[in-house]
Amino acid sequence: MKSRKDYRSSSAEVPLDAHDPIRGALALARPQTVTPVPLHATAPWGAQFSPFPHIKLGVIVEGECWLCVDGLEPLFLSAGDFYLLGNPPPYGLGSSIEAARSRNPNEPLRKEIVASRPEISEGSVTYTCSVDFEFQDSDASTLFSSLPPAMLVRAGDADGKFLWNIATILVYEIETQKAGRSLVLEYLAQILLVHMLRSHAGSSHEPLGWLASVADDGIGAALRAIHAEPRHRWTLEELAKIAMMSRSAFAANFRNRVGRPPLDYLIEWRMQLARAALRTEDSLTAIAGAIGYQSESAFSTAFRRVVGMSPREFRVSLHAQPKGP
Repeated sequence: MKSRKDYRSSSAEVPLDAHDPIRGALALARPQTVTPVPLHATAPWGAQFSPFPHIKLGVIVEGECWLCVDGLEPLFLSAGDFYLLGNPPPYGLGSSIEAARSRNPNEPLRKEIVASRPEISEGSVTYTCSVDFEFQDSDASTLFSSLPPAMLVRAGDADGKFLWNIATILVYEIETQKAGRSLVLEYLAQILLVHMLRSHAGSSHEPLGWLASVADDGIGAALRAIHAEPRHRWTLEELAKIAMMSRSAFAANFRNRVGRPPLDYLIEWRMQLARAALRTEDSLTAIAGAIGYQSESAFSTAFRRVVGMSPREFRVSLHAQPKGP
């Protein structure tokens, strides 16, 4: 079957109405944007946070602090540094590693950390601002499961300088109570998130899932094609042609970059769309057709294989969940 659309190479001009994978993923995840009260603290201080399905994006506006995420090395942050936590385990911020640790605060530090860790003098002031993207159900948070528990963009990085320009507006809006404040904060938070996701996709050597579509390369072009037309009966040959690679090179590169084979990814993305559609009143036949299945039974078989239950059972489970905002 021939696709109705041409998918240009990554170097071609992209129209403004092109399907945007980040926009699509955020729409499916339905995150609620929350702006916590800014943190003003004078050393010594510490704050601990419990895990829950969310992404936290923060910036050090003034001063310095330690970020300690369970299972990771402590991270020292200075003014202008940004951090992003993806569905993190318990974590903490503080004027020392001991104060920031959310678990085992008395656990001895490794010798190399003790020897090199910067000291924050007593009385030093730290000012941080952050934004939380909270997911209303655990299924939605799987869209961001490829994010690391913690990633940084330093003040001196090229991306850091750009992010700081946006953060100055965010800080201004957080500190003022002007009309439209909540709307401005929501859009600024989304802009910062998109740029942090771009930075991660451009620097990570780990499998990225759908985030690989952000990359301006052949694999990204193929992923954008899948996202734009999930109902199309894509073949490996078609996708390899869009990526401008041989069939074998495309299959290997796609798996390394995305984390799974191309046609497996297509099925899993269709099931993400199906989960969202099952929240509506659309019939199973209509949903099946919208995501590329010619019959309800074929759709149900694929859905059960990926999700672990039938579409009808999934829809019933949604009604049993508490309603989100």
